[in-house]
Amino acid sequence: MFRAWRSLKRLRNILRTLARYDALFPLERAGLNHKLVKTLQRMAMIKQRPSPDCLGKSPGQRLALAFTALGPVFIKLGQALSVRRDLVGDEMARELSSLQDRLPPFPAAQAKATIESEFQKPLENIFSSFSDKPVAAASIAQVHLAITTDGNPVAVKVLRPGIEQAFFQELDLIGWIGELIERVLPKYRRLRLPDTINVIGRTIHQEMDLRMEAAAGDELRNNFIGDKDFYVPSIDWERTSRRVLTLERIDGLQINNIQGLLKAGHDREVILANLARIFFLQVFRDGFFHADLHPGNMFISNNGKIQVVDFGIMGRIDSRTRYYLAEMLLGFLDHDYDRVADVHFQAGYVPPDQSHQAFAQAARAIAKPIFGRSLQDISLAHLLSQLFDVTERFNMQTQPQLILLQKTMLVAEGVGRDLNPETNMWELARPLIDDWVAENMTAEAQAAEFAVEASKILKRLPFFLSKIEENIELLDCNRHSQGSKDPQSVGGRAIRLSFFYWGAAAGLAILALLTI
Repeated sequence: MFRAWRSLKRLRNILRTLARYDALFPLERAGLNHKLVKTLQRMAMIKQRPSPDCLGKSPGQRLALAFTALGPVFIKLGQALSVRRDLVGDEMARELSSLQDRLPPFPAAQAKATIESEFQKPLENIFSSFSDKPVAAASIAQVHLAITTDGNPVAVKVLRPGIEQAFFQELDLIGWIGELIERVLPKYRRLRLPDTINVIGRTIHQEMDLRMEAAAGDELRNNFIGDKDFYVPSIDWERTSRRVLTLERIDGLQINNIQGLLKAGHDREVILANLARIFFLQVFRDGFFHADLHPGNMFISNNGKIQVVDFGIMGRIDSRTRYYLAEMLLGFLDHDYDRVADVHFQAGYVPPDQSHQAFAQAARAIAKPIFGRSLQDISLAHLLSQLFDVTERFNMQTQPQLILLQKTMLVAEGVGRDLNPETNMWELARPLIDDWVAENMTAEAQAAEFAVEASKILKRLPFFLSKIEENIELLDCNRHSQGSKDPQSVGGRAIRLSFFYWGAAAGLAILALLTI
């Protein structure tokens, strides 16, 4: 009850802000009656005036302005919606993608106080110099340049004061709204809004603990140790905590500074080829990728290496999903729409009661207009977005684990076109995908992976067996506590359950041993 009351109060303020920017139209698109939306608009505008900023703006631009006014969480939400064309449509997705995660900086004195509080020592015992002016300020944190007492130049990321509480309150509200939409509008259940919100929430939660970001950066660095074309700065763990992240400072030109790159003698085609290779390795080789590859996070060093920073948003894809993704992309690139349909049914993305031929036809209808363009205009991210457009027709559930990948592909394509508008980065990555499929989709490779998974199950058997004993003891306690309440029935359930568990355990053990 308290959650509902608090959420309703905050919802009122949100509606007033949306009304001020004439941005309540998503309610009508979601299925609310036009007259009801207009009534809400009039009620929300009591004692306030329309924002002059929204004059002459399109609906998507007005919504972007409203999200900016609502603060950090809604900026993140707008960025997430910018890759959900199935929810907001093409035009609005483009306009929301312009949302910038930038806020005015907070005072350097607060950043210094946070650092001293985290490490329980004076700032001068941590850094010999610390720049008061931040080099970047976003919704969650800002970055200052510094030099450690050891003489190493570093970049120091510090969380905004009070940001954790503000974010979690807003996320709780958005989660409540998602649950409400599912209850009131059943047709949106297939979109799995609570799951999507949970993905966003987990991502933001990870961003709130800078130790997690540091660990992600360290893992990415280890995955590319020795790579001649890609560099991840090292983490200064001694000066990293929950609210402070310190990492090696890097120098270089932003990847979209085309004139600067040309002046420095860099080859844009080589950089683009390296970007395609690095993206492929992260997604398919490692299943762990940097999911915020906008130009502000990528720099080209003097020797031409791609350098990345900001590891707050990272994505993971399990091996099975990687196989499906590779097969699906190759199916589209080869114009083999039966193969595309096969992948979706095998993965369980499309329910088995749907028509295989109809889905293949829908895939063809999506791909033909895209692949009919010149090579440099082909967008795989746009293709995936179009694919989501047909999800309702085939009762296909949204796959939240692919949201970050789709967003990353969209941004990477934009960077690629800035580097060379006449080259498609996915064609550069095509041979790598072909080789990966040939190597990893053989029967031998599949059997080897199954053996690895089976050995993991075997290692967990002792824990599994202990849980069996706990469940049997619990049922036995219930039998004694129930007294005359049909103890034979309870005991029978215990016996049946024990046979089931032991049989399952034995089956798993045999299966694991056979595959090792």
